Amino acid sequence: MNHVMKRYINTSLLYAVLAMIGGVFYREFTKFNAFHAKSMLAVVHTHYFMLGMVVFLLLILVEKNFSFSNEKTTRILITYHIGLNLTAVMMITRGIAQVLLLHLSPSIDFAITGLAGIGHILLGVSIVLILLQIKHSITHCANTSVK
Repeated sequence: MNHVMKRYINTSLLYAVLAMIGGVFYREFTKFNAFHAKSMLAVVHTHYFMLGMVVFLLLILVEKNFSFSNEKTTRILITYHIGLNLTAVMMITRGIAQVLLLHLSPSIDFAITGLAGIGHILLGVSIVLILLQIKHSITHCANTSVK
């Protein structure tokens, strides 16, 4: 296992732990506050499992087969981490406000929404850029093996 794959598996493990923490926090926080309606807290763990743990497990497989990672990939993945965690923090913030039935001022409400939107944009752009990196690597491997 090369150092890139090791980094991906460690990242995957970290996101798995964050997902479990998110799930336990959702269950216990809503139970403690006797809250039975829907809140954003309910989806934090699935976001961390799928966009964190599963994505990095898949990147291990792609790296093993196509060695797509380079300096550019590292920068893209840093953006991905920022986007995912900003999105999750804003989901947690919104969810806590929902569970506590807090009345947010319009400016605070818009700030939470805006930051979550920025997180989603960073995630979306980095996903596309990673897919392009993978496509380039697959094309390069196919061209190299044909010759």
